[in-house]
Amino acid sequence: MNKEDKIYIAGHRGMVGSAIVRLLEKQGYTNILTKTSKELDLRNQAQVASFFEVEKPDYVFLAAAKVGGIHANNTYRAEFLYDNLMIESNIIHQAYVNESKKLLFLGSSCIYPKMAAQPIHEDSLLTGPLEYTNEPYAIAKIAGIKLCETYRDQYGVDFISAMPTNLYGPNDNYDLNNSHVLPALLRKFHTAKVNNSATVEVWGSGSPLREFLHVDDLAEACFFLMENYNDGQTMNVGYGEDITIKDLALTIKEIVGFEGELVFDSTKPDGTPRKLMSSERIHSLGWSPKIDLKTGISSVYAAVEKSDWL
Repeated sequence: MNKEDKIYIAGHRGMVGSAIVRLLEKQGYTNILTKTSKELDLRNQAQVASFFEVEKPDYVFLAAAKVGGIHANNTYRAEFLYDNLMIESNIIHQAYVNESKKLLFLGSSCIYPKMAAQPIHEDSLLTGPLEYTNEPYAIAKIAGIKLCETYRDQYGVDFISAMPTNLYGPNDNYDLNNSHVLPALLRKFHTAKVNNSATVEVWGSGSPLREFLHVDDLAEACFFLMENYNDGQTMNVGYGEDITIKDLALTIKEIVGFEGELVFDSTKPDGTPRKLMSSERIHSLGWSPKIDLKTGISSVYAAVEKSDWL
């Protein structure tokens, strides 16, 4: 990418999209194209077609998606499937029609089978049943991967896919009904500390293992892949280590300074027992994460502790 190339960030207000914008601006890119959902409904085929016809971006980072945690995924199943299918289909097709030089589609680790062998390699895709609670979202993301693959095969376009692990960082979602586990726990512990509560409830048994990557590390990986990767196979992007939900809760408890007890609600779903992705391929190309989990969570909490995020 040249500094003057027109680069469209779909989903620039989200956690991932905003991290990519920050990185590109830091790197000196001056022609970054963004649109809010009010300005451009990415689910609307005609609006997306008109936008691409007028702007003709050279490069596209497809970070726009309807996202949420276990509760949101399992409650709004039709919305998660429909909205994500429409967003990715419209953007990928118009990037092809309007001859964008390259597109990077961002998926999710939930595309892999619930009981995939650990750590999960890229060739585990479509080898077994998905986790039910987020199956619609996963199916939509798999469709996005296959769109990139088939458009690449049929039309020769340079469309690539990256599958990040669980993310956290600036511009995360702290809504307890719709957020992922890490920001939800951060909010719960902070609220309990402020209210001098005796306990904090953690959903599930605390035994599932999860991997977490700071979104600034993901942005670096996306930039790296856009510059250096031109293959059709999807690329995992992870930290390389996992942690139990119980240990994650204890880490957040320490960072926040909450002195009460943990209570695990086993009536709530655990989701996939373990989800650690193999990131050997991207590591072998020269990218690796820089932000360890405790440092990353500490920086996030320092930024939001005195804000109006509650």
